[in-house]
Amino acid sequence: MEGDDGGDYQEASAGASATYPVQCSSLRKNGFVMIKSRPCKVMEMSTSKTGKHGHAKVHLVGLDIFTNKKYEDLCPSTHNIDVPNVNRSDFQLIDISDDGFVTLMNEKGDTRDDLRVPEGEMGQKIREEYGREDNTVIVCVLLCIIITTDG
Repeated sequence: MEGDDGGDYQEASAGASATYPVQCSSLRKNGFVMIKSRPCKVMEMSTSKTGKHGHAKVHLVGLDIFTNKKYEDLCPSTHNIDVPNVNRSDFQLIDISDDGFVTLMNEKGDTRDDLRVPEGEMGQKIREEYGREDNTVIVCVLLCIIITTDG
């Protein structure tokens, strides 16, 4: 699900960190990693043998969790790489308005209506499932805090 600006970007509160460091070799497929300052889900990873300079390299291929754009990176296996703090919440889809905003309800009964149906194939699938009679649609919302320094 997307916010109305194309992503769910929020400022970090006091003491919160957008990322935490993890040794590159400890990453796993389907985990999260920051590649080129974007939060990505690891789709592929491979480790090369130790070269003449002493470090094995980890080749990472990830998909941006908000745009599905593919990113790649290469880092020494013993070096640290940033992993984003990603929070996942499941909601029941209650309504889709004419302008594309959704009404969602969590398990406590609290609602939110500040997100739009995403573009593309995922949005189309959500609309189709919602349109079926006697069907409950559960959507997963990912929240990732992104801190940028480029104005």
